[in-house]
Amino acid sequence: MQLVRNISTNPEVRVKKENRTAGILDNHEEGEKYSQHFVRKFVRGKTPQIMPSLNKFFSDPNLD
Repeated sequence: MQLVRNISTNPEVRVKKENRTAGILDNHEEGEKYSQHFVRKFVRGKTPQIMPSLNKFFSDPNLD
């Protein structure tokens, strides 16, 4: 899935020969859109845990 995403949407990957001759492009808007994809936006404010409720149950001593 990552390979397909890189080939199809990465602004630095150019598959067609006409696009490869352009050299380095300074398209910051397209790069920002690529790096801030929907999965990253979805998890932005969440805690970095797989199962937060289960972790809290086993680690919080106040839940007796």
